[in-house]
Amino acid sequence: MNSYLAKAPSLTEKRKRELFSFLSDNNLEFSDLRLLNLAFTHTSYANEMRGTTDSNERLEFLGDSVLGVITAEYLFRSFALFQEGDCSKIKAIVVSEQSLSEVALSIHLDKYILVGKGERSQGGNLKKAILADATEAVIAALYLDQGFESAKKFVLSFIPGQVEKVLSDRISYKDYKTELQEFLQKRRGKVPRYFLVSQTGPDHDQVFSVSVELGTKVFGPAEGKNKKSAEQAAAKLALIALGIEKG
Repeated sequence: MNSYLAKAPSLTEKRKRELFSFLSDNNLEFSDLRLLNLAFTHTSYANEMRGTTDSNERLEFLGDSVLGVITAEYLFRSFALFQEGDCSKIKAIVVSEQSLSEVALSIHLDKYILVGKGERSQGGNLKKAILADATEAVIAALYLDQGFESAKKFVLSFIPGQVEKVLSDRISYKDYKTELQEFLQKRRGKVPRYFLVSQTGPDHDQVFSVSVELGTKVFGPAEGKNKKSAEQAAAKLALIALGIEKG
């Protein structure tokens, strides 16, 4: 057994039918359903299993990188006239939490995520961060189980559509961190430094507070359901203070 499957959630016959339904609906194949099941396992569920089950966090980490390289290659090959900055901005939008959560809902991924009872009572399956993380985890699981080309085929089933939305101005999610960094590098040759101020709440409903330091000035703290969203909120506060964004 692969080490990353040592603590995969148990597979009942009912759960197998659910996973086969997801695969059928999305034209996907898996040799080992345990890996797919692990990709759908949120931290809150793993915590309730008291150490007997892992969460999808490690798969999310891998999936983020696999998604990034496939998206970067797609932009590189499809838009020869775009400069590096253009590609970076588009990529940041289409792999963002907001974009991936939209994709997750479009393929009904929310129906299959395993969350703890407390998280479920608060509609955890529909939270953007949980949806986006599960999408990345599924990409990683597909990569490990079927190989890079299968993961690429899956990613390219939705990334071109998200890119088209950006180009037609139907979505314009702000990447405040990139905007702040570019502003500072052009004018001051520095980069912002983000630091965690606090992390509160139960495992299934945590709140992260983050501030951003620009030289001698500190902006924040700003809150988010994960560190990524809190950092974006802190960057926005800094941009508002600098007069670049409106409050």
